[in-house]
Amino acid sequence: MEVRKAQPKDKDIVIFAGACQSFFEEIMKAGANFASSPARILIDFVDPLVVAEKIATTDRNRIITIRDITAELHDEGKRVGGSFAKGKK
Repeated sequence: MEVRKAQPKDKDIVIFAGACQSFFEEIMKAGANFASSPARILIDFVDPLVVAEKIATTDRNRIITIRDITAELHDEGKRVGGSFAKGKK
């Protein structure tokens, strides 16, 4: 992902990439903060929205990890995975 050359993961841009049965590991290696689908299964359309909402409503001085979001996702992380992002609120 070209954006990562200008914006490291811990800066302003948060990337959620992928779709059902995407190659999760390569998407993450390319620079995404969060991606679908670690288990190569169909994702629930709500899961990316849950991740985005959590990041958008978390204070900008706080780091959100996938573990902070997992309980709110369907299948507890089999459909969505990732690393971290700074809150944007």
